[in-house]
Amino acid sequence: MANVGFDSFYKRVSEALEITSQLKLAEILGLNRSSISQAKKKGIVPDKWILNLFKSHGVNPVWIESGKGQVFLNKLEKESIKPEYKIVRKVKARLCAGGGSFEVDSQISDSYLFQSEWLKRKGRPDKMVLMDIFGNSMEPELKNGDTVLVDCAQKDILAGLLYAVGIDDTIMIKRIEKHPGKLLLRSDNKDYAPIIIGGEDINKVRIIGKVIWVCRDLW
Repeated sequence: MANVGFDSFYKRVSEALEITSQLKLAEILGLNRSSISQAKKKGIVPDKWILNLFKSHGVNPVWIESGKGQVFLNKLEKESIKPEYKIVRKVKARLCAGGGSFEVDSQISDSYLFQSEWLKRKGRPDKMVLMDIFGNSMEPELKNGDTVLVDCAQKDILAGLLYAVGIDDTIMIKRIEKHPGKLLLRSDNKDYAPIIIGGEDINKVRIIGKVIWVCRDLW
């Protein structure tokens, strides 16, 4: 999404939802007052706020960003958001930045909107999912609680890139390197030794997809 200035965001949301104070905005977004103050100081608002207002109140993200189009979208219809936005589902499964996660539930836990053209530049939008990660093995690049966008159409291993990987009944996020007869799954955190997989065990490795984007709350 394009960066949205705080002043224009606050003006439009106040108009749409009849907000009379920043405290009321914080309540609607489920945030504390300091989060609103930080955004005002920086001059921009997190994309998650816009998506939150869309999901909770049906406020049109395009209208918030540009002032164009209808103020409210009554339904999450493809026709109403296409071609500018596309829905990406978030699954319940979590990627472990550590030894492996047994939380592999593929059921949908949430839905988010992304600009269609941005997704197309990254890969296959129809094959993308969002997943949360936990653990510290990929710090400082990735932190506990981050949300990552995974393109499940990109399974070819390119050395050093981040991938969501499944081994037996666990899933994790690692950098992968291919070597003759073995795979190395590396962590960014030097406290974690590489995971070496060789022989017939290589057949147990599933490349879920390449990690192409990461999002985190800064406060």
